Amino acid sequence: MRLGPVVALALVAGACQRPSQHQEKAPPPVAVPASSPLDEARRLLKAGDPDGALGKLREAGSGADALCTQGVAWAKKAELAPLPTPPPLPNGAARGAAPPPAPEFKPEELQALEFFERALAAQAGHPQASLGLADLLAPHALRRHALEQGAAARRRARRPRGETPAEAGPDFRAERVIQAYRAAIQGDPASREPVERMIELATRVGRLDDTDQGLQELLRRDTERPEPFVRYGDFLLTARKDPLAAIEQYRQALIWRPDDTDTKAKIADIYIAQGIESYGKSQYAVAEARFLDAQKYASDPRSPQGLKIQDYMGKLRTIRQPLAK
Repeated sequence: MRLGPVVALALVAGACQRPSQHQEKAPPPVAVPASSPLDEARRLLKAGDPDGALGKLREAGSGADALCTQGVAWAKKAELAPLPTPPPLPNGAARGAAPPPAPEFKPEELQALEFFERALAAQAGHPQASLGLADLLAPHALRRHALEQGAAARRRARRPRGETPAEAGPDFRAERVIQAYRAAIQGDPASREPVERMIELATRVGRLDDTDQGLQELLRRDTERPEPFVRYGDFLLTARKDPLAAIEQYRQALIWRPDDTDTKAKIADIYIAQGIESYGKSQYAVAEARFLDAQKYASDPRSPQGLKIQDYMGKLRTIRQPLAK
């Protein structure tokens, strides 16, 4: 039987569409999950649209992550908001009276703080909420510290020792901010970001123990580079006044970078200073030992370090010669 052209073409097309016995079937399409409102809000935040993010977060529920993201959005809005202005003078105020002080916090900051605290209430120690809260309060804690430092004498004259002024509003003492950074550090055992921020704040408000602990935490998180060891050594030398402990950290740094002349120079400087101190106390054997230690780390005998070592070693030889006779 003869087939018409239309029927023949239909049969051919059907044969092409039917898989042969040897033809592999195409894999089924992979379903791409739709973005959640929280994911969309985070994307908008990265794009610099906190208002759009807040709109999406209305559908994101009240979990700790959603609450924290709302705090981040309000904190972003606070960065662009104007500074608070002093409230108007009350009715009946004397002419020329000084206006009341401006509020410490912007309204947007208070909103962000509320959401961070709600996130922490929903999930204790939430690392991102802890970090967001600490970052929000840190500038206020630094400002408070500066004001307290400048007015310390006046405060002591006005009230008994140990009394602190009563303040309304959020607690932004340095202790609270550092505690929040600690929670962020504990909740995120890999990131250096909360550690670095805690170190910065603790250093600026003069909390040596917290700075020390932060630097030690960096050593635990970054053990295969010399920089954290050098940094901790510098702290031990300048802030703790512990040169021997500093030398140990510098030596650890040299394990990872043995040819680091800058770190070697730090060790040489410490030994030279100790040698000069011992020389001044007529402890000549100790002084000689320290200068010999310094020679091991002074990279160039013609450098200022090398020349200073040679100068004192010459003085020590001059002192020993009459004793030998």
